[in-house]
Amino acid sequence: MENIVGIEYNKPKVYLINEYGLGVSEIAARTCYDSYLSSENEAIKKVKTQKNKTIFEECNLIERSDLLDNLAWVHHHHSILEHTTLSFLIEGTSRGVLQEHARHRLQAISVRSTRYTMADIINYFVISLYINKGKDYFIKKILSLDMFVISNKDYNKIEIESIYKKLLFQFNTIGEEEFFNASIAKSLIEEFNVIKNTNNVESFETLLFSKKKRNVGDSFKHIVSDNWKVDLVVTFNLRSLKNYFQLRDSGAAYFQIQWLAQEMKKVIPEKYLDLIVKRKEIKE
Repeated sequence: MENIVGIEYNKPKVYLINEYGLGVSEIAARTCYDSYLSSENEAIKKVKTQKNKTIFEECNLIERSDLLDNLAWVHHHHSILEHTTLSFLIEGTSRGVLQEHARHRLQAISVRSTRYTMADIINYFVISLYINKGKDYFIKKILSLDMFVISNKDYNKIEIESIYKKLLFQFNTIGEEEFFNASIAKSLIEEFNVIKNTNNVESFETLLFSKKKRNVGDSFKHIVSDNWKVDLVVTFNLRSLKNYFQLRDSGAAYFQIQWLAQEMKKVIPEKYLDLIVKRKEIKE
């Protein structure tokens, strides 16, 4: 948790979920120079005469490569590093960080979709319309979802109340029938109409959470803010990751993406960091 100008933020969590080892990059480099036998790695030497799955698997287990180190730091021949990739699972960064990520062209990125994952919020709002203390119920339930990067509970109550007012405006503008069509699975609407005047919270929750409308976010993306947490999987090659760290682990970068870059470095094995980051740059 970090305090920035009076606002407390949660930092993201990062996990390394896949690595495509150094061997493929050294094989690429040795192919350029036809110098397999000059490698200090026995597995790489074998590629000269043996090309099979077992040998290539051995190559991708190597822990360092003098040639790659020389190309990366002496000759700055960084294209070789494009053959090695790392994939990360990132939990709890912000939607604001996604805007920064979009500027990095060479990455593969898959992001938790608001289109398909907003049903809980909309369900709690629908229930709040038909029970006593509806707004208080909505605020309590949304707080329990732990969906914001900002950790200040009082601040998040302000945001949740704003979400409530936006949804209520939408409900009053388009009317109950159209709102239900956009927010509730079609097969549940008839039964919901039967219980909507019962003030029975448990019945509402049991029904609405039994089958969530799959693409509910299509009609409600206007409530999303940069404060919302985002989970994603991102894959970088080492050359692109080197550029990412140069730009994002910098005092000039947006503070939340600095945090993300720093957390990514913590889970990257040294054999990769040695090729893309000067050791003194790594922050404890």
